[in-house]
Amino acid sequence: MIKKFIKRILGVKNKANSQQPQVLGPKEHGIDPTLLSANAVRVTQTLQEAGFKAFVVGGAVRDLLLGVKPKDFDVATNATPEQVKRLFRRAFIIGKRFQIVHVMFGQDLIEVTTFRGASSEGAPKDEHGRVLRDNTFGEQHEDAARRDFTINAMYYDPASQTVLDYHNGIADIRSRTLRIIGLPEARFREDPVRLLRVVRFAAKLGFVIDPDTREPIQVMAPLINNVPAARVFDEMLKLLMSGHALACLQQLRKEGLHHGLLPLLDVVLEQPLGEKFVTLALAGTDERVRQGKGVSPGFLFAALLWHQVLEKWNAYQAASEYPIPALHLAADDVLDAQTEKLALQRRIATDMRDIWAMQPRFERRTGKSPYKLLEHPRLRAGYDFLLLRCESGEIDPEIGEWWTAFIAADGPGRAELLTRKPKVEEESPAPKKRRRRGGRNKQKAAPAEGSST
Repeated sequence: MIKKFIKRILGVKNKANSQQPQVLGPKEHGIDPTLLSANAVRVTQTLQEAGFKAFVVGGAVRDLLLGVKPKDFDVATNATPEQVKRLFRRAFIIGKRFQIVHVMFGQDLIEVTTFRGASSEGAPKDEHGRVLRDNTFGEQHEDAARRDFTINAMYYDPASQTVLDYHNGIADIRSRTLRIIGLPEARFREDPVRLLRVVRFAAKLGFVIDPDTREPIQVMAPLINNVPAARVFDEMLKLLMSGHALACLQQLRKEGLHHGLLPLLDVVLEQPLGEKFVTLALAGTDERVRQGKGVSPGFLFAALLWHQVLEKWNAYQAASEYPIPALHLAADDVLDAQTEKLALQRRIATDMRDIWAMQPRFERRTGKSPYKLLEHPRLRAGYDFLLLRCESGEIDPEIGEWWTAFIAADGPGRAELLTRKPKVEEESPAPKKRRRRGGRNKQKAAPAEGSST
C-alpha cells in the first residue's frame, strides 16, 4: 500500500494499469463507420461468431481517429493462425519472425495477427539484440505492449463501435505526438526498422516526436546495418511512396538516418543541382500519390540515384570511354553499390537502367533515331525523366520542348520537326572525336550526339 501511495504521489504509472484499457464509445472517439472496409468487418464478425475476440487494429484505427480512410486494414485476434485459416476459404499463413494470416477477398487483403505475448527472453536474437523469431502468443494487453507506438496500439470493435486504448494513444493523437511504447533504446534495438518508422509516421502525419523517443535515434542509427536488406528496402519504399516523400527525406536527414541507406544521397542533396533534381522528383511523386495515380518505384529510385550515375558517367567519359558504354558502366557501379544496403528487385533495377539508358538517345534528333525511341516500352518514364533534367537546369529545356512537340505531332508534323536544326547544335561547336583506347575493339556505333558530360 505504501509503495502504491508513493507511486501515485510521484506520478509513476502502475504497471497493472496498462492491463485495463480506456474504453471509448462512438461519441468519444468519433470514428465514422462508413470509412471501414466491409471485408475487415466481415473478418472480425466471422471470428467473433466463432467465439474469438477480434478487432481492427494498428494504423487503420489511427487513421480512422484522424478522419482518414485507411488504405490497409489489419485485424488482431486471440485465435491462433491455424484457427483463423480454418474459418476462411482463401487464407494463407506466412512469416518466420512472427506468423500472420493473409485473408483474401478478390484482390483485397486483410492481415490477421494473433495477440502476441510478452517478448520472451529466450527468443532468438542476433549479437546486437535484434529479435529474429518470436511466435509467442498472449493476451490483448500484452499485444498492445508489443506494438511500436502509442498511436498504433488501439483496438476498434466494429460490432460495439468501441475503441480500447491501453497506452494513452488517443491523448497522443490529439496532441499530435509520436511516442514509442516502453524504453526507446530497447524497442529500437529489438527491431531497428522502427528508427525508419519513426521518421515515416512523423513526416506523414505531421506529428512531433516525443523527446524521449527521439533522444537515442542518432546514436542507434548504425543498427539499421544489421537489418536484412529486403526489409530496409520495403520500409524505404513505404517511406518514399507515402505521399510525403519529400518531408520523409528531410526528416531522415534531420534525425541523421540518411547515411548509408542511399550511399552519397546526403552529398547529392547538398549540391544545388542535385538537390533541385531530387526535390522536383519527390514533389512530383507526392502529387501523384495525392491524386491517386500510380507511382513507379523504378522511376523514383532512378531519380534518387541519377546524380551518382551522372558523376560516374562523366568520369568514364573523361577517361576516354565512349558515351554509351560509359553510361552502362556508371549504372553498373551505382547499382552494385546499392546491393549491400537495399535489396532492389530485379524488375526495379531493370526499369532504372532503361530510364537512364534512354537519356542520351533523347539527344539524337536526326534520322530514324527519334522514331525508334517512340517504340520503347518505357518511353513515358524516360520522357518524364528527361523533363525533370530540363526543369532542374541540368540540360537545355529546348530538348524537352522538342520531344513534347514530337510525341504530340502527327506524321507530317514529326517530319517537319526533324528538318529543324536543334538549337543546342547551332550554339555548340562540333564535338571533338574521342581518342580510341589502346587494345579496345572498334566500336560499331557512333557516339551519341550532344551526350551529357
